[in-house]
Amino acid sequence: MDSLFIDVALGGNFVASSITDYFLQSNFAGQVIVVILMLFSVVAWGVMFCKYIDLTTIEDLNTKARRKISQCASLAEALSETKSSQSPFAKLLKEAMTTIGHMDVASRANSAMRTAMVENALLRAMSRETAKYEQKMTLLGTIISGAPFMGLLGTVWGVMDCFGSMSQQTSVTLQQLAPGVAGSLLTTVAGLLVAIPSVFGFNFLTTQIRKMGVEIENFATALSDRIEIEFAANYQAETERRREVKPEKAAVDNRQFWSSNDSIGKQAGLANAFNAGAPAAENASDSGDKILDFSLDDDSEEISNFDEE
Repeated sequence: MDSLFIDVALGGNFVASSITDYFLQSNFAGQVIVVILMLFSVVAWGVMFCKYIDLTTIEDLNTKARRKISQCASLAEALSETKSSQSPFAKLLKEAMTTIGHMDVASRANSAMRTAMVENALLRAMSRETAKYEQKMTLLGTIISGAPFMGLLGTVWGVMDCFGSMSQQTSVTLQQLAPGVAGSLLTTVAGLLVAIPSVFGFNFLTTQIRKMGVEIENFATALSDRIEIEFAANYQAETERRREVKPEKAAVDNRQFWSSNDSIGKQAGLANAFNAGAPAAENASDSGDKILDFSLDDDSEEISNFDEE
């Protein structure tokens, strides 16, 4: 067992010494590229770690905000409960309620216009939050794409220098060519060591961002539906309240108005009687016709008696 640990330690030291030797055998351009790739590796690991922490924190905030909003009886109460929250869900709610507060009376009354304005506000807020989800991912993608090519550049450059230095010699052996080629291939290895872990981290983070993007879209549509439901319920309650209050108020106003002016009251009473009692009006019309006919008949009888005399 002890010999195994010794062999592993010696193997590690051999690898370390070999990499150091390869680095020292590289040309100046190769050494610069290796240093740059090491910096890229540090940046890539930092971006992946920080982005994972950010996404985890945002997901926790969204879960808490969704729970608070669902537990509140109204969106106004939910807005006050999530006012200090930095959750994207809370920001969507604030944006929607701010848009509703800036609407005029005509826009609030028009259901189609109100829905369009709220949906546009939610889309703007959702775009901003989704852009925050994807921050620094461009840098990580650039490192993934550029690291292998930089390693290849160092390899090609080193091999070119190696063969160029051997061109003036009459005979070249493998022992003379191998160190320069090995040092040149170190840049390709460094580029792959930077790109391969970054690809796995990039794919994992991209999956998380896509999932959170779907969640924020679902929340935005659910929030839009809840806004319309609350508007419809409030409008129906207000309409019923007005129906209950308006007839009593109208009766009081009518009594006050008619008692203040008797002549107008009498005229209105006659008009109402005419509108309400159409049969009485017809009877009155019939009686008027009979009176007119009676008077004409009397005149005609008097005239005929006068002629006979």
